Amino acid sequence: MTRASLPFIARLEAAFRSGLPVVTCEIAAGDGADPDDAARRVRLVRDHVDAVNVPDNTAGVVHMAAWAVSIVLLREGVDPIMHVTCRDRNRMALQSDLLGAAALGVRNVLCLTGDHMVHGDHPDARPVFDLDSLQLLGLADVLRHGRYLSGREIKPAPDLFPGATENPFAPPYDFRPLRLQKKVEAGARFIQTQITFNVERFAAFMTRVRDLGLDRRVPILAGVAPLRSARAARYMRDRVPGMEVPDDIVRRMEQAGGERFRREEEGISTCVAPTERLREVVGLAGFHVMPIRWEEAVSEIASRARLTPARAALAAPVAALGRDDADALHDHPREHRA
Repeated sequence: MTRASLPFIARLEAAFRSGLPVVTCEIAAGDGADPDDAARRVRLVRDHVDAVNVPDNTAGVVHMAAWAVSIVLLREGVDPIMHVTCRDRNRMALQSDLLGAAALGVRNVLCLTGDHMVHGDHPDARPVFDLDSLQLLGLADVLRHGRYLSGREIKPAPDLFPGATENPFAPPYDFRPLRLQKKVEAGARFIQTQITFNVERFAAFMTRVRDLGLDRRVPILAGVAPLRSARAARYMRDRVPGMEVPDDIVRRMEQAGGERFRREEEGISTCVAPTERLREVVGLAGFHVMPIRWEEAVSEIASRARLTPARAALAAPVAALGRDDADALHDHPREHRA
């Protein structure tokens, strides 16, 4: 398959350049080799987002390769954000994967260290971690400027749009904005945050981010998510490092009981309510929705929270952007407000 056989999309980059609120979403990667499963999931969300994240063996559990799901998304006319982790690849494999993805039209890559395999379904697998997320961002930046890490020239260079994550809820809290600054300096062109339930903590994080001027250097998307059950709420609160789920949200999910309609109604509300409050936080470029294998909820969340992708508001069709336009996005600061 050649790059010419697939649609070339720069929807995410164009959305950020528009200055309008941007919406992204994550779908679950397939448990089997059926591409129709990924296609079904992305069809549930594609009308509500500017781009869709494709995870890379989240929590150390094996799923379909992120690059393969990304190709499925391209066929569906959706701009993928391919997760790339350092957990199980050395620097040679990472460079090959990034070049291969770019050759097939996958430009957006989310650079992650990756969850350790001891938490997943192959705890005896040998970890790699040759690089971490900061070094991976630097690697992507070197590649897009026409060099391998070895210094050898690349012709043509991959047209990458690398992003990173940040967690405002992981202590020490004062360190997180500084960690974000390091990622921006390493080459991050956009940021997606951990799921936000504690809006006050997130607002305090963004105050420091604005003090550092980072919101004017890189677009930041606040992570939000629905809760599908009280069990999921308790698990996220008690078992997921760096996740902050207030006890009152857990109680609300418990009070919803076992009736599916009430439980899902309350779960969607736990996503919509913080999203509405986050609109008042200055410096945000939009939202990143993580439905956690509940893609069916995205349309309802988008409706209730008034989430409209930037591309829907653009008067003209989105055209593919060149590197000069990509540099313009990074080099010319703007004030973001979702």
